[in-house]
Amino acid sequence: MNTLRGLSTFNLWADDLRAATRWYAELLGVEPYFSSEAAGRGPGYVEFRIGDYQHELGIIDRRFAPPGLATTRGGTVVYWHVDDLAATLDRLLSLGAQLLEGVTERGPGFVTASVIDPFGNVLGIMFNRHYLDILGGARGQR
Repeated sequence: MNTLRGLSTFNLWADDLRAATRWYAELLGVEPYFSSEAAGRGPGYVEFRIGDYQHELGIIDRRFAPPGLATTRGGTVVYWHVDDLAATLDRLLSLGAQLLEGVTERGPGFVTASVIDPFGNVLGIMFNRHYLDILGGARGQR
């Protein structure tokens, strides 16, 4: 049995959900495909589908955070694969993100960087050779 089978939904928190939705729509180049408000459930959650596997990136109004969830950055960084790390980092910074860790080579074919979005969330980006190998295999391109 596989305990962790893959990324299902990655949630970010924001004090200003509308501003966070606009910022991520600008960054991603797409509008959210789901909004709790549009679904008649009241404001509080939006969700984007992004990337090769259409992973879900959710943004939740911080008012609905689980009790005890820290309002400061945590110790976990989720890295999203990008094809051009330098260009993506430049774009994030131009949109108002703050640099957390600059471009860092982790080994051949593995380069990372991370920023803090304008809403206090850590966003990691990575060029990851393994990701491309798996993606190629999933598409029968080995």
